[in-house]
Amino acid sequence: MTDTCYLVHGVFWDAGPARSSDSAVPDGGRPAMRLQDPDGGFTDLPLDAGTRLGFRLAAAGKTCLGHHLVHGPADRDHVLCPDRAPAVKGSQCERCFVVDDSRLIHDFHRGGRVPPGLRAYLMQPHWLYIATFANGASKVGTAANLRKWQRLAEQGAVAARYVARADDGRVVRNLEDLVTRDAGIPQQMRSAAKAAALAGPAPAAELDARNSRLAADVRALLAGAGGGGFAVVDEQWQRPGLSDAVCAPAARHAYPHELGTGAHGFRIDSVSGSVALARLDGADLEFVVNLGQLKGRTIALGDHGSGVPAVQEALF
Repeated sequence: MTDTCYLVHGVFWDAGPARSSDSAVPDGGRPAMRLQDPDGGFTDLPLDAGTRLGFRLAAAGKTCLGHHLVHGPADRDHVLCPDRAPAVKGSQCERCFVVDDSRLIHDFHRGGRVPPGLRAYLMQPHWLYIATFANGASKVGTAANLRKWQRLAEQGAVAARYVARADDGRVVRNLEDLVTRDAGIPQQMRSAAKAAALAGPAPAAELDARNSRLAADVRALLAGAGGGGFAVVDEQWQRPGLSDAVCAPAARHAYPHELGTGAHGFRIDSVSGSVALARLDGADLEFVVNLGQLKGRTIALGDHGSGVPAVQEALF
């Protein structure tokens, strides 16, 4: 019997509320790995604490994940790649990259032309945030109003604050460029760097204090920038509880196997963004696994395991 093979579309977080003492969902949302079956249907595989994830790589290389057509703030179509072609630009083939509405977002504020549906999406309110990651590195970013919470959960921030609410996507991206230019805060951080940082996170209080200082500096910058279409805000993002363990300082190791080949299996204890804190069968050590490396790859789920490497605990 042949195992069903799935194309991995990545790790996504649901829109759970920020945690509080009286919240119905105290952990603030949950992640899932989105899988496309051979017939084009989708399954979301939950990645809760205690989940055992076993799989084998069923094909070499990465496959195009298709493209999106945006019709409005909460309305878009995900069009699967008709050729299931190899991915050559990130997670897309050349054709899907060219026709993807999302690629036009980044030039919209510079006068770039966009289709009516994408314009409607971009004209909704947007938020400007400062996010800080496990190694203390920070970035400035934007989130559409409907994905205000999810955006930072999927980014894998350890601490973050919203510093402005903009009337639309054009204003918020102009603000983002201003912060990068005048405050020197970058707009990107590589996923590999985020995963590496989680192998030895700085103390949470230290990261939060750094984020607070940067956010205050940016608010002061924005307050003196002039112009309209936005309001300076001071709002802290609440990290999901499921991320606490992986974001806490502890002795752990980078996952020792290449996710692009072979068979793998482990128990998930915590997740930040697309990075999992996991335990291998027969070992008490904790490993940091960048599940984002599976995006675009084809896997078959099953009762597989990962070999336990010969590692030595660091001496303290």
